[in-house]
Amino acid sequence: MPGSGAAHDYAMTEPLETTAASDIRRDHWSFRLAPEALRPYLSLARIDRPFGVWLLLFPCWWSLAMAAASHGELPPLLPVLLFALGALIMRSAGCTYNDIVDRDYDARVARTADRPIASGQVGLRQAWVFLALQLLTGLVVLLQFNLLTIAVGAASLLLVFAYPFMKRITYWPQAWLGMTFNWGALVGWAAYEGSLGWPPLLLYLGGIAWTLGYDTIYAHQDKEDDILIGVKSTALKLGERTGDWLIVFFALALLLFAAAGLAAGLAWPFLLGIAAVALHFAWQVRTLRIDDPNDCLDKIKSNRFVGWLLLAGIVAASPLS
Repeated sequence: MPGSGAAHDYAMTEPLETTAASDIRRDHWSFRLAPEALRPYLSLARIDRPFGVWLLLFPCWWSLAMAAASHGELPPLLPVLLFALGALIMRSAGCTYNDIVDRDYDARVARTADRPIASGQVGLRQAWVFLALQLLTGLVVLLQFNLLTIAVGAASLLLVFAYPFMKRITYWPQAWLGMTFNWGALVGWAAYEGSLGWPPLLLYLGGIAWTLGYDTIYAHQDKEDDILIGVKSTALKLGERTGDWLIVFFALALLLFAAAGLAAGLAWPFLLGIAAVALHFAWQVRTLRIDDPNDCLDKIKSNRFVGWLLLAGIVAASPLS
């Protein structure tokens, strides 16, 4: 997923030294089954690393399910599936765009040097064409929704296209990532209600706080490279105070998630989901080792459980609303 350690297009004359291995999973089933000519594009779309899709998808599902639960209903299946497809396509498009913008930096760092654009497997013109196809496919999915959902969804592109540059101008690119990755909290509600309101806005703000937490953890994997090239991140800004700030980020996320549920009139089982998420956040903060890249990666991946736990609480409340 895009994060603080994502590639940048700084021009450098000497390669950077790093102990990190390539981030491409060449043993993934998609590489084994796909024709050789397609493999660079699968890598460009991060098909071998689907975790970022979940982080993009859950806010959509949360919001859709919360809107349905506010009427005592379960979320309809078709939008659930459309959001899953849309998250897969748009996360892949975001990765393609990120690699286009940051191709020069990628070529100088061992972890990213063999990414398709940086290594020359995919030319720049080919990458732009591939991105256009991804965006067109995403548009086809988006057009299945009502006009407000289409407008809100299309507006997210402004955040997507600006994100790769945030790491160069602020120590808080994780906040921009949160604004981008949690936009689905607005889209999901609009898809069900045909309008917006306080519940999706509170859910969106809670998602931003959640992302500030998990992407700060993610950024600690790349802080040595970030220092060498002058890239900014919350990991560098907060340093050894990261644990204290994670408590702030996660506590704020919990408060805003709970407020969203209360504003939507969700029944008490929703609070069980909030409690379960709180326990998971506490475990992350308590056991995190910020100087161990493997532990940071494990913690970031564990946030998929946050998504499922909160979703379970929302869905459990639906029949009782």
